[in-house]
Amino acid sequence: MIAQASVKDSYRPPYGVTNSPETILRFPFPFPEDSYMYSMNVEPHVRGGPVVAMQNTFDIDEHYVAECTEKARILAEDPRRCIVMPHMREAEWDFVELAMETLSEQYPDYFALMRDGANWHWTNRLLGLEQAFVFGDAETLPHPPFEYMARQMQGDFTLHDQREDDLWMDGGMVTAQADWSLKFDLGMSFRQWHAPVPKAAELGVFDRGLRFLLMLQHGKPVRRLNWTMTINPRLDTSPENYLVWGADRASVTPDNALDKVHLRVELQTLYRLPRSHAILFSIRCYLLPLRDIVRVPKWGRRLHRVLGALDPALSSYKGLDLYRPTVVSVLSRYDDGAELTPGILPDLAQLEDA
Repeated sequence: MIAQASVKDSYRPPYGVTNSPETILRFPFPFPEDSYMYSMNVEPHVRGGPVVAMQNTFDIDEHYVAECTEKARILAEDPRRCIVMPHMREAEWDFVELAMETLSEQYPDYFALMRDGANWHWTNRLLGLEQAFVFGDAETLPHPPFEYMARQMQGDFTLHDQREDDLWMDGGMVTAQADWSLKFDLGMSFRQWHAPVPKAAELGVFDRGLRFLLMLQHGKPVRRLNWTMTINPRLDTSPENYLVWGADRASVTPDNALDKVHLRVELQTLYRLPRSHAILFSIRCYLLPLRDIVRVPKWGRRLHRVLGALDPALSSYKGLDLYRPTVVSVLSRYDDGAELTPGILPDLAQLEDA
């Protein structure tokens, strides 16, 4: 994947995000079956997987520079999108080490890390950054350690302290969220921050999930896919800015649905950090418009079936009610009822011309 060396996308009006055929085919389409219900759907986060987006520890794609630029703009407007409680300082350095080691090893054309004891030198060629610093000494970085590194990565990150047989969200940088707030959830336990989700608690998903994560081991990260839908290619759909983007949900028509409605997928990965014993939660967001989804016939057919049969409680929770019937009607034109293979693979090697 060749990341852009300059900003070419706009995640705000006037919107302007385009996806290459390679980016479409590496999209982590979240539906292995023709129906959907909440489940743990957790698997080991090993370097491999059905689509390219899952094949590195932290995924870098052609939107890297544009997404980092948008993140910097959001942080300039609202610095409290990044908050880390003082007792998480060791976890901050755990994150720096994990990110710099894996990025430099897996993307050597873009990143480099040189170490001489505690004296480290970091190079980010895509953003034009060179930084010599002392590992463990925050005064040698231009930002606090967690913020310094999270600014250079696509997606959101939260830090979770483990105590009292629970996980507590005690830090994070969140600028591309699907209608939740770090400022509101900070300091909450695992069950508290998941409380608004319907169905999952009664299905026992959260109890099993918490027990599983409390046992998560260093060096054995896990991943899962989550999804919702977003109108326009807007990364920042935060509650803080609801008045800016909320009305977009009422703007979908049969004529504009293919371009305005985006499937929003989160590749969620969790890592046990070695020194702090905290858990890093990475939420890598991908946006793909319906017009690109239907270029993969299997995905277009499957999305039509999933949305058509979606549980009303989940549709309401995900904020789809205003436009889901319109989207289902539009997607019906791309579903001939053919039987589909299980799994999320696109089942084609290249795309036909749009």
